Amino acid sequence: MLIRYGYEMTFTCAAPTPMICQLDVHPSCVPAVRAEAQFAATPHVESWLYADVFGNRCRRFNAPAGDLTISTDGVIEVSGLPDPVVAGAGEIPVAELPDDTLLYLVGSRYVETDKLSQIAWNRFGSTPSGWARVQAICDFVNGHIDFDYQKARATRTAYEAYEERVGVCRDFAHLAVAFCRCMNIPARYCNGYLGDIGVPPDPAPMDFSAWFDVFLGGRWLTFDARHNTPRIGRVLIARGRDAADIPLVNSFGPHALKTFRVWTNETGAAALA
Repeated sequence: MLIRYGYEMTFTCAAPTPMICQLDVHPSCVPAVRAEAQFAATPHVESWLYADVFGNRCRRFNAPAGDLTISTDGVIEVSGLPDPVVAGAGEIPVAELPDDTLLYLVGSRYVETDKLSQIAWNRFGSTPSGWARVQAICDFVNGHIDFDYQKARATRTAYEAYEERVGVCRDFAHLAVAFCRCMNIPARYCNGYLGDIGVPPDPAPMDFSAWFDVFLGGRWLTFDARHNTPRIGRVLIARGRDAADIPLVNSFGPHALKTFRVWTNETGAAALA
């Protein structure tokens, strides 16, 4: 299956402003990219890529004063299969976990394991371990939080989402990640493209999406507390401890987002022409 993906956004800056954007597809996805336009900026700015500590691709550039429009457009090949369901995937005792998973067990900027630990154990301590426990967490989070773009808040934490019971996809992911970590299951936050493929179209404007991975049965597996069903066509951009690690845009000075457009749809071979 071929998926066309891309974005276009315009920033307005009062003065020249250094920026870092995490909008390029993740290195693990690059081999599947079949066509991709070069990063474009109007007016033209020089940009360059570097890898952060999590292995994500970060793009640096200096935005001029005034408007700057950045965009890209690409086609990637995916399996066309939904996220795998591995019902037998079991938890690994903390003492036996690989070293590089341990940072995904502890609290982070938006994931307050200290505030949520007892809540998690009270609610999920008696559930079957492994895949079933993570699914129980997703079921709870999906039912506990009401999705509402109008009530989005960039500073909302997992505990605040639990208390306020409202949020967007990042809040669903943060709360589920927090509960998993409280239960000693490594969990990492992910963002990327996720189109309405194999599901009824969402009339709301398309946006980037957040989900999470857990380490079960010796490998990372994908869960999505917001949609709470296996989905087709995820295109990963970045992953980290939480949204603080992988902001779409990080500017070192004030800016306003003037326009924002994202697309990710199934396409045909003609898109490669």
